[in-house]
Amino acid sequence: MVAYTDKIKEISRRLLKECQVEMVIGFRKGTLPMMNEPCFVKNPEDVDQLVWDSNCGINLANYLTNRGEKIGIIAKGCDSRNIVTHIIENKIKREQLVIIGVPCDGMIDRRRIIRMYSEEILEVEETGGKIIVKGADFEDTLKKADVLQQNCAVCIHRNPVIHDELVADPVAEQKDVDRYADIREIEAMDPEQKWDYFENLLSACIRCYACRNACPLCYCPTCFVDESRPQWVGKSQNPMDVRTFHFLRAFHCAGRCTDCGACERACPVGINMRVFTKKLEKDSFEQFGWEAGLSLDERPPLDTYKPGDPDDFIK
Repeated sequence: MVAYTDKIKEISRRLLKECQVEMVIGFRKGTLPMMNEPCFVKNPEDVDQLVWDSNCGINLANYLTNRGEKIGIIAKGCDSRNIVTHIIENKIKREQLVIIGVPCDGMIDRRRIIRMYSEEILEVEETGGKIIVKGADFEDTLKKADVLQQNCAVCIHRNPVIHDELVADPVAEQKDVDRYADIREIEAMDPEQKWDYFENLLSACIRCYACRNACPLCYCPTCFVDESRPQWVGKSQNPMDVRTFHFLRAFHCAGRCTDCGACERACPVGINMRVFTKKLEKDSFEQFGWEAGLSLDERPPLDTYKPGDPDDFIK
């Protein structure tokens, strides 16, 4: 994917020079290895700072909410699906966007790689499906497929579902991937095991809200955790408050989540809160045949009313 960078620069420079967009949202090299950061380019001469590699895991759709400019945005598969959701939910207009689609073969898991070495990692390079990790006294080569983020390892929508320009030919989509094997393991647990599992999962949470802030779906003007009249959930580290925050946030994403992994990637203590949203993603798929963000022409099942819907549950 490193080869995409030149094409991204070419397209972005042209769009800005021709005034087709007012800015391009993409990535630039971060100050730490494996930590590229969002970049807002407004002048053609600044385009050279744009990069693309397997460290561009942040979901750039997060930066589109309620903007009024004409925007060029670089979008991999999951980003494009969240852009579709933003358009459906009237957070941005389709005509405001020039979507630069990037076929994606996955983002690497920074935490997993760091845990593999006792020494500080100073530099990481990518070439031909290999990840080269360098420190002061070592150099190691890893197979990229072995160090992908969990959501990327099971992704079946790697190509942008919506785009105006594509930086490369589409990549082959993964086949025969069991996306919900981990969820079925949890579903098979008895109630006590489930309780222990989620207690352990959330025990490290420090209520920093990094997961909420990184999620492109969390754009409410006032989050339910910040409401004070009435106060829906406490601000303390009380386990009940922690559980309530994570469960309610997940339900707000039901039928909307694309499993982009932004929440897990942003968590400073490494909590895999994707298990909540993946469970709801699985239920949406199995009960409604629904996958979020694949079409501008169909609304999510929980956002749709039909007079013929069964109502036997209403008492």
